[in-house]
Amino acid sequence: MSSTISDALEKFEAPGQIRTYYQRFSVPYEYPVLFTRDIFSPGNTALRECITSNGGPNKPRVTFFIDSGVEQQMPDIARRISNYALAHTDAFDLVHPVECVDGGEICKNDTTIVETLQRRLVDAGIDRHSYVVGIGGGAVLDLIGYVAATTHRGIRHIRVPTTVLAQNDSGVGVKNGVNAFSVKNLLGTFQPPSAVINDSAFIDVLPGRDKRAGMAEAVKVALIRDGEFFKWLEDQAGALALFQSEPLDRLIRHCAMLHMRQIAQGGDPFERGNARPLDFGHWAAHKLETLSNYTLRHGEAVAIGIALDTRYSVISGLLPEGDDIRVRRLLEQLGFTLWHEAAGEKNASGGLKVLDGLEEFRAHLGGELSITLLSAIGVGVEVHTMDPKLIVEAIDWLREEMPA
Repeated sequence: MSSTISDALEKFEAPGQIRTYYQRFSVPYEYPVLFTRDIFSPGNTALRECITSNGGPNKPRVTFFIDSGVEQQMPDIARRISNYALAHTDAFDLVHPVECVDGGEICKNDTTIVETLQRRLVDAGIDRHSYVVGIGGGAVLDLIGYVAATTHRGIRHIRVPTTVLAQNDSGVGVKNGVNAFSVKNLLGTFQPPSAVINDSAFIDVLPGRDKRAGMAEAVKVALIRDGEFFKWLEDQAGALALFQSEPLDRLIRHCAMLHMRQIAQGGDPFERGNARPLDFGHWAAHKLETLSNYTLRHGEAVAIGIALDTRYSVISGLLPEGDDIRVRRLLEQLGFTLWHEAAGEKNASGGLKVLDGLEEFRAHLGGELSITLLSAIGVGVEVHTMDPKLIVEAIDWLREEMPA
């Protein structure tokens, strides 16, 4: 027997009687994703407006964490942040010196970092009405988002992505996490940011390898959701390979918008179901990152995973012949190397270690294995089994030289 809660304020039930009351409520999520330049110029009010948007009688307390890679490229970044805070002291209080955090995947592998940063927030008096601002690549944003989400059961956090990969993909999403037990992103939360601010000035100083790595996610989302965007990427491949600003800015914006649309309209923003279309190419990519001891950038591993799953889509009969050549050619024109020795690494029984990534991918989500493949350029399709023999065949294809 079931009832609403309003019906429950009645007599005591008889012993042993079962009643079920359903608690229902919804919480709308909304956050701005801004595209601007030089956010720490005192005249740029983007950050100030994000911090003050929730109102309240007291000035928010704010603390900043910076990716060490950003500090290397912009040695004066901490000073600029402090000066910005001084210029806007009427709007918020900087309550802790700007702190640098080691960048790259290593910051997500060290379990002591999370507790250290949580202690920083507690000691600085950061509470749920305060803001934690993370500035850096995807790994640092994952870490800082996780620290914010797990301190006081959730502190508001603002992301300032500084790489192509973070600006067009992970930085605009709702996931935070760290690695544990040799599994990528095993510990984490679904906690949307309060705001995301994409500053093109950070892309200007980004090393070329990192600019390129982020383009893999644009190819990915084009393949599963936007065939016209894929065609544009093909047309602009030469300019993108040279990191020309205008097409790169457009790639970042359009890719970010496609990711935002998928999260908002895909029907599963917190990944309660089995399908994860935005992880096309990622089952192999995550395993390759681990097998390479993270010498492969995430985007570089994703490029390999995309090529692998596109080839698999063809030889399994889902995708027309030749589309795999188009995808491989685009990725190589962008500058990606689509073979890494980790893809051929074998276990004691002679099997490819990368195949273990399938079960790890399923186990991370739980339930039924669900892998996104392609039925056309721009159209993703979910499958629930993959043939290991065909995967090996696709890997061998990556090892081969592609005809000119």
